[in-house]
Amino acid sequence: MKILIVGAGGREHAIAWKISQNEKVNKIFAAPGNAYNKVIKNCENINISATDDILKFAEQEKIDLTIVGSEELLVDGIVDKFHEKGLKIFGPDKKVAMLEGSKAFAKDFMQKYGVKTAKYKSFTEKEKAIKYLEEMSYPVVIKASGLAAGKGVIICQNEKEALEALDEIMTNKIFASAGDTVVIEEFLDGVEVSILSITDSKVILPFLSAKDHKKIFEGEQGLNTGGMGVISPNPYYTKEVEEKFVRDILEPTLKGIKEEKFDFCGIIFFGLMIARGEVYLLEYNMRMGDPETQAVLPLLESDYLELIEAAIDRKLENFDIKWKNSASCCVVLAAGGYPVKYEKGNIISGLEKFENNRDAKVFFAGVKESGNNFTTNGGRVLNVVSVQDSAEKAREVAYKELEKIQFKDKYFRKDIGLIK
Repeated sequence: MKILIVGAGGREHAIAWKISQNEKVNKIFAAPGNAYNKVIKNCENINISATDDILKFAEQEKIDLTIVGSEELLVDGIVDKFHEKGLKIFGPDKKVAMLEGSKAFAKDFMQKYGVKTAKYKSFTEKEKAIKYLEEMSYPVVIKASGLAAGKGVIICQNEKEALEALDEIMTNKIFASAGDTVVIEEFLDGVEVSILSITDSKVILPFLSAKDHKKIFEGEQGLNTGGMGVISPNPYYTKEVEEKFVRDILEPTLKGIKEEKFDFCGIIFFGLMIARGEVYLLEYNMRMGDPETQAVLPLLESDYLELIEAAIDRKLENFDIKWKNSASCCVVLAAGGYPVKYEKGNIISGLEKFENNRDAKVFFAGVKESGNNFTTNGGRVLNVVSVQDSAEKAREVAYKELEKIQFKDKYFRKDIGLIK
């Protein structure tokens, strides 16, 4: 089989790594990919990123399956265009992708089908949003409705901060057109849980739970990032929490998918909050999370390609997903200054120590091949992942192994996986 993986980060490297374990796969193309093509057998980068170029390449190369990591392309309608040409692709069409592409659309869907979520309202006019703030108690959450690379959420502690956030989003356009509509919702104080899942529109099969660490500094302080590390499974995801998630979120979501006649095979990522003894849905993502994927896929015992094919064939109800009885810890190595201003092009040393390393795996997030060297090429550079018998051991080994990697201004959080 020829597989095309669309995207450029650590998530795509993890997907390529897992897919490559299936003996049917003899060629993987990455569009545009990154330097991970140098560490995965029979993997080739294709320097394209626009939907029409990707579609043309898939036709010319007779690609058997395309897997999309990028939320932007899903919202842009890449799946629709592939289907029009009769090409096999894994992911939601443009209509369904709006569950991630528009927070306002997603919240309205949640409300319509009784998915448990925070109280909210959506606004396109700043004056009306300001008026609504008068009804809210603080803290309050203000979100850019559109895609903002995981950074479009501002928690405001008081009215002054809320008014400043509205100014930044709706007037100064710090998130560009993503902020044309804002969602204002009540703040839920609790513990977050990430649940990746797969669906064929008839059933939704959840993956192992995960806990992401979004802020740049220890103790969840500072600016939001794309994610600084993950552990799986999430220790807060108890049997009781799971039951509430299935009853109050998963089942109503599936009901909505069926009633809206959303016909797709793909990933649904549930961003949950455990608060006040209940489980709430914060958001949907319609693709694998990053860096959750890098922590969850190494725990998957089942064949990932077979799982995807079962979804495409609408046979998920017969698929029993197998998981390792282990725990994983993924620590992100970032460039100093991320998520604001950071250097690219710094030489990375020590990666050769992971070629046959049984203790830890490295996924390339922002890495470029420069001559005989690997160099930094993004804010999040590498993901170091360890799978062990316990969460404590996975954390210990991940932090020990990441010391083998060096590059200028290397930065990482030291509290990934620490549980209060």
